[in-house]
Order: sequence, then C-alpha cells, then structure tokens
Amino acid sequence: MKIAVVILNWNGKALLQKFLPSIIAYSNEATIYVADNASTDDSITFISSEFPQIKIIKNKENGGYAKGYNDALKHLEEDIFCLVNSDIEVTKNWLYSIVETFKAEQNTAIIQPKILDCNKKTHFEYAGAAGGFIDKFGYPFCRGRVFDTIEEDKKQYDTNTQIFWASGACFFIRKNVFNTLKGFDESFFAHMEEIDLCWRAHNIGYTTKYVWQSKVYHVGGATLNASNPKKTYLNFRNSLATLFKNASGNIFFLILTRLILDSFAGVKFLLEFKISHLFAIIKAHLSFYSRLPKLLKQRKATQQKKGYFKTKSIVWLYFASKKKYYYNL
Repeated sequence: MKIAVVILNWNGKALLQKFLPSIIAYSNEATIYVADNASTDDSITFISSEFPQIKIIKNKENGGYAKGYNDALKHLEEDIFCLVNSDIEVTKNWLYSIVETFKAEQNTAIIQPKILDCNKKTHFEYAGAAGGFIDKFGYPFCRGRVFDTIEEDKKQYDTNTQIFWASGACFFIRKNVFNTLKGFDESFFAHMEEIDLCWRAHNIGYTTKYVWQSKVYHVGGATLNASNPKKTYLNFRNSLATLFKNASGNIFFLILTRLILDSFAGVKFLLEFKISHLFAIIKAHLSFYSRLPKLLKQRKATQQKKGYFKTKSIVWLYFASKKKYYYNL
C-alpha cells in the first residue's frame, strides 16, 4: 500500500524550514510532496536546494486548501493520500498504525491521528484533537475540544474509534474514495471542507476513524489566525453550506435554527467589542443565501443519510448546561 504525504504550501518557507525535517525523518515508507499554491516567496527554491528528495507540484493559482489539494492530487498514483499542514510536526512511526488500519478495515476510508498542540505538547490542539463530531445543527466539536475548551491529554482518548470527521490538519484518505467523492468542494476555499468531505463519505456508507497510536503536533492558525475575521467568515459560511448539502431531515428548519443560534454568536462578539467578527457572521449568511440555488442542486445530487449527529445541540450543552468536556456530553 503506497502512501503520498502531501504538504500544501503558500508563502510558507519559514514553516517548511521548521517542520519538514521531522516529516522527512519519520516518513521513509512514503513519497513526500510539496504542493505549492503559486507562492510569491522563495519556498520552491528553498525546497529544491535544501530538500532535493521532496517532489514539488506547482499549482497555477492559490485556490486555497480545497482547490489546492484537488489540483495537486490529480497527479498522484499512491493508494493513500496524507494531507499535512505545513505547521505539523510528526513523530516516529506515525504512519505505521494508519497504514495497518487501512489494510485491516476495507470500509475505513478516512483516518485522523491524535493531534496535540505544538506549543503546549501536554494538551490537544484545537483543529481536530482526538477526532471530530457534529451536532444536529452543523456545529463541529472534538473529543478533547469543545468550542474553546481544550483538554489536557491524559490518555483519556487512547482508543481507536469511529468518528464523524477528521481534521484537515492531518488527513488520511484512500485515493479511490477521494476520487469517487470528486475531492473537496472548491467553493469553500478553506475551512470546513474536510467536514463536508467526511460527511459525503458517511452518506455513501464509508467510515472515518481516529487512530491514537499515530501522534502529531500542530501549531494551528499559522496561515490564518483565529483573530482574523476572514476565518470567522469562512467557518460560518462553509458550515452552513455543509449542513445544507448533507444533513437529512427538514433542512429549512435546520437553517432557520442556525440563523437564530448564529445570531447569539453575533451578540457575543458584539459584547466582546469584536465588531469585525459580527460583520463576518452577517456577511457569511448573506453569502450563503446568495448561493442557495447552487447549493440546492448539490443537495439534490447528494445522498443524505440519517444518524449523522452526536448530540442535538452542542451549543445548548456547552453554554446552558455548562458541559465543557466531551466526556460529559
């Protein structure tokens, strides 16, 4: 079973310089690629001179995470794609248990390792932690991270288990499944596209898995920090699109409820004097509603499957019931 480790880069020379050595050191069984999204720095020259063993794929434009990977993976023949952020540090034998799981479980299409914080290695990292789930209204959360509450890793999630979505920070997928699903939705640009892809895989009967023996460390926010309102905009817009395309049941009721719940998030930003983030939510909803005709076509072309959500409302459990940790849900 051949594996391709693919790192998407856009003007990330400093990150590559820091994190490529660990990937090279611990990925002997893989072919390593850097897919460059039309960088304007000297990333490509740097890789060619310092790491000549790495294969470079040059994308014609910066299409973000979704189009960047879609364009890059068209060229690859390996059985398994491992999509790795440029701010990921890997550990010894990180690929072994992943490959063994794929070999043993033919219906497992997507896998995520344990993702810890590179700057605080005793704790899980926001983007993925110990595997992702979703509530009825499309809000994502993780084992080890619910909203902004992040747990210390005390081996409480050291079990391989089925999850609903895997983090795009370190994302393994079978090539044939990626191609069957026609890759990521390029209209997302960045954020939530991996949840959309996992949801579509779930809807046609595939399984997503968390494999704890594989461990990586993630900086998080290295390309787009959480304080940036653009990240708020993309997360809210793409979350709505993901819900509309993939959720079973009365979709218009779900969207109406999301409008109400998102308005509470807007009030929270207002009270925190984060006015740009409030406007980002408003902009996200307006963009979503303007795209409804296209999204409706996508929904009609997508199979919806029941049983997608872990809990009815993570918002209620977290903010009203004060259940801050996954194991309390």
